[in-house]
Amino acid sequence: MRFIVSTSTLLKQLQSVSGALSNSTVLPILENFLFEIKDGNLTISATDLQTSMTTSLAVEAKENGRIAIPSRILLDTLKSLPEQPVAFSVDDSTFAIEISAGDGKYKLSGENGEDFPKIPVVENASSVNLPASVLGEAINKTIFAVSNDELRPAMTGVFCQLTTSSLTFVATDAHKLVRYRRKDAKAESTTSFILPKKALTLLKSALPADDVNVSVEYNSTSAFFKFGNINLVCRLIDERYPDYEAVIPKENPNKLAIDRLSFLGSLSRVAIYANKTTHQVRLKISGSELNISSEDIDFANEAHERLTCQYEGDDLEIGFNARFLIEMLKNLSCEEVSLEMSTPNRAGLLLPQGGDENEDILMLVMPVMLNSYA
Repeated sequence: MRFIVSTSTLLKQLQSVSGALSNSTVLPILENFLFEIKDGNLTISATDLQTSMTTSLAVEAKENGRIAIPSRILLDTLKSLPEQPVAFSVDDSTFAIEISAGDGKYKLSGENGEDFPKIPVVENASSVNLPASVLGEAINKTIFAVSNDELRPAMTGVFCQLTTSSLTFVATDAHKLVRYRRKDAKAESTTSFILPKKALTLLKSALPADDVNVSVEYNSTSAFFKFGNINLVCRLIDERYPDYEAVIPKENPNKLAIDRLSFLGSLSRVAIYANKTTHQVRLKISGSELNISSEDIDFANEAHERLTCQYEGDDLEIGFNARFLIEMLKNLSCEEVSLEMSTPNRAGLLLPQGGDENEDILMLVMPVMLNSYA
C-alpha cells in the first residue's frame, strides 16, 4: 500500500482526532491511529474504546488497504517536517512503514489494521440537529461543573434532556450546579442521557468556529456527533441522574444585582487572603452595599472590599467557596448578574441578566458554614 499526502494537511487531521487516543498498556494497539484507504480517500480513526473519533481526507493512492500506525512517533515526525508532500509505503505482510519526505526516509513498525477495534456505527438511533455555536456554548457553560468523583459515575458527565420544546444540559458536583437550557433547539421526542466529560471536551475542541450544523444521533448506549469530516462516537454513562430540580430553591426573597466583572474582580482579590482549605469568603449585604471579606487565621491574613449593588430583601450574611463563585462568573458573558438567596444555610442562585432570550442559564452554589470571626 502506498499513498502521498501533504504534511500540514495530514497533521491537522491527526491532531483533530488525537484526543481520543488511549495510553492503554493492556491494549497497546489503542496507542495507534488506524489508516484506511478506499478509492483515494484516507479515513483516520482513534479510540480508547469509550470514545472514538474519525476524520477523512483525499490522498493520492492507487490501492486500498489498512494499517495501524504508532501515533506518538508519527505526530512528532510530522510536526518537525516543513510543508511538503510525504509518501507512505506499507509492506502488507510485515506492516513495516517507510515515510519519504524530501531527502529524508523514516522507517517504523505498524500493526495489522484488522486487529484495530471496530468503531461503533449508528443503529436504531434518533437524531437532532444543532448549530455548532449552540452545542459549543452548552458544553462551555456546563462542563466546568462536572464532578470528578468516580464513586458517583452519573455526575461525571453532563445530563442532556431533549424535549419537543427545549434542550437542557445539566452538570453538578454536589457543591455547584449548572442548568443550561435552549428554547430554540428541540427534538422530535422526549428523551434524556448522560454524556461523558471526555467526549464533550473533545467535541469542544473539535467544533469549528464557523456555525456549521452538527448532527447528533443517539440510541440507548451511544451518542454520535457528525460535522464537516469529523465523526465522534461515545458510550453513554449508564446511570440514573440525580433529581436536580429538587435541589433548586424556589423561594428566594433576597435578590442582589451587581456588575459581573466588578464582583468577579473583588472576589478574585479577596480570595487570595482566604483559608487555603475552605476558600471561604463572606458576603455581608445591607441596603445597597455589599461587603466581601475573607480571613486566614493561621497566617493572620485578611481582606475586605466594598461594592455598590442593588439589593432587595433583609440584611444577610452568607459564606461561599470563592473558587466556585469565581468559576461561575468567569463562565458567564453578561454584564450584570443577580444572586438570589433565602437563608445563610440554603443554596444561592446565580443568574445572568439580559442576554439571549433563547438561552436560560441557572447556576446554583451551596453555601459554606461561616467561621465565627467578627
